[in-house]
Amino acid sequence: MAKVRITGGEWRSRLIQVTDADGLRPTPDRVRETLFNWLGQDLSGLACLDLFAGSGILGFEAASRGAAHVTMVEKSRRVFEQLRRNDEAFACERLELVCCDALKFPALPARRYDLVFLDPPYHQGW
Repeated sequence: MAKVRITGGEWRSRLIQVTDADGLRPTPDRVRETLFNWLGQDLSGLACLDLFAGSGILGFEAASRGAAHVTMVEKSRRVFEQLRRNDEAFACERLELVCCDALKFPALPARRYDLVFLDPPYHQGW
C-alpha cells in the first residue's frame, strides 16, 4: 500500500493511504501543486466534484484548501473502501463519498458544483 501527501491547505503534509489497484494512479504532487496554483489556493465556499476519484487525493486537496463541499465518486468497491477509511481519519463533514459508476452519477438527483475534477481511467475509448 502506497501513501500520497496532501500538498496544501489545513491538511498540508498529511498522508493518505492508497490501495494497490489496476489502473489507479494518484495525481502526482507536482501536478496537484500546479493545478491548485492555477485554481487559487483558497477554495472557500466552492462545491467540488471528484469523478473517478480513485485515491481521492484531488478531493482531499480541495477540502484541505477550504472547499465547502466535496463529493468523491468511485466505482471500485475495494478502492472505495480505502477512500472511506481515509475519509474517517479526517472526520470532515464537508466530504461526501459515493460508490457508483461516474458515468451514471450525473443522472442522480443534482447538486450544483462549482468545480469538477475529471480524471478518467486510461484506455477506455472515451
